[in-house]
Amino acid sequence: MTGSDGAAPLGLRERKKAKTRRELRSVAARLFAERGFAETTVAEIVEAAGVSPRTFFRYFDSKEDLLLPDMAEWFDSFELALERRPREEPVLAAVREAMLAAVATAPRTTLVALVHPFEGAEAVITDRLVRAFAEFEERLARLLVDRLAPGPDVDLRAAVIANAALSAVRAVIRTVRRRRETEDMPVGTFARLLPTAFAALAEAGAEL
Repeated sequence: MTGSDGAAPLGLRERKKAKTRRELRSVAARLFAERGFAETTVAEIVEAAGVSPRTFFRYFDSKEDLLLPDMAEWFDSFELALERRPREEPVLAAVREAMLAAVATAPRTTLVALVHPFEGAEAVITDRLVRAFAEFEERLARLLVDRLAPGPDVDLRAAVIANAALSAVRAVIRTVRRRRETEDMPVGTFARLLPTAFAALAEAGAEL
């Protein structure tokens, strides 16, 4: 039996593990917001979540791992959205629409964590976000090779498009942070600014 998206449904054990991860992230986010990142300990997180330290370290190596939302889950959502885009659609347009779909389905806390870093954690979040995007850039480039017309250096073309697309997303994140928009706005702001960022990419490409 499969789910509505064609994927096999998670078993009970996997659902319980996913629930525990979400709860630990939620509790940590609340404590980070209340006390600040530096002042919150793993012991306080596990106590508030009602789990043991052993359980915590089964899912996360440190409290720093809780600063960002589950980026792997968000990237998976993007990949699924990209697979559903028409094959004849221009590559940059397909990536843009897949990004918008992933943003639309992302939990609000995911976007808030990206654009409103917890006090005292800005540098750590930025460093981890850079690494997460670098890893995803390679995954995206591999996906784009299959969507581009065959030809010389298709892998290079795919890598350039992946880099440009994710640079546009990073630019949106930086812009929202700089404008200091309220925490109620990240979903709508992302949906509004992403097309503008991709339009700027298209304009730059047309000028080359």
